[in-house]
Amino acid sequence: MKRIAIGVQYDGSAWHGYQKQQDGQTVQDQLELALEKFARVLLATTCAGRTDTGVHALEQVVHFDTDLSRDTHSWVRGVNAFLPPSIALRWAKEVEGDPSVDNFFHARFSARARTYHYVLYNNPTRSPLLEGRAGFYFRPLDIALMRQAVAPLIGWHDFTAFRAAQCQAKSPVKLMHEIKIERRGELVVFTITANAFLHHMVRNLVGSLVYIGSGRQPPQWLGQLLEARDRHEAAPTFMPDGLYLAKIDYDPKWQLPLETSSALPWF
Repeated sequence: MKRIAIGVQYDGSAWHGYQKQQDGQTVQDQLELALEKFARVLLATTCAGRTDTGVHALEQVVHFDTDLSRDTHSWVRGVNAFLPPSIALRWAKEVEGDPSVDNFFHARFSARARTYHYVLYNNPTRSPLLEGRAGFYFRPLDIALMRQAVAPLIGWHDFTAFRAAQCQAKSPVKLMHEIKIERRGELVVFTITANAFLHHMVRNLVGSLVYIGSGRQPPQWLGQLLEARDRHEAAPTFMPDGLYLAKIDYDPKWQLPLETSSALPWF
């Protein structure tokens, strides 16, 4: 039995999130259907992290086990032939070792960190060309105030204040590695890296940061929300359009051909 790791990129606008659903309109449904058509056998997949409806991925990492012998280029070209235009394999690699061993590579459990981008169009008037690809906020945003606000979030913290009610995570305590906020013309890009994320955590953080950047709340409010651990005190969940799963970090020993950059090339 072999374990194959693949890098999957997708535009989530047309899909009901990553995880399989009965309606079949998810990225995982489409991926497993394409794998079955190519391999002519059912192949169950496991991903590094589930994404919600409308959320995109620059590089989702997935694994599956198979007895089939195919070179990596065949997996990529073959499966892509059966995928819709909004989903594509970027790479594939057979991970060396025995999948039955507990410490063997696992797309989810071997991940050391995850990085998301949130792209926000900051202009008085919305742009139809960015529909589904970027969030939108019409009031001016002060980048300096938002950068000042994030300092209390770095490190191990209870992120209950930014956790969706339907979140199924066993613990709200996560390790926040870094939060970067950049302005690129009329776009504001939030880059957030943590060991793992709660349901809607990034969108809830962005919503509260927008409150601070627009002057509705002071910078110290974010730290106060963290300490309060009350979701009702924070800002509403921001729209999914501008959220991108950008990068999954793994131990170099797995030698995965990960994308060399987590940048947004089309912005």
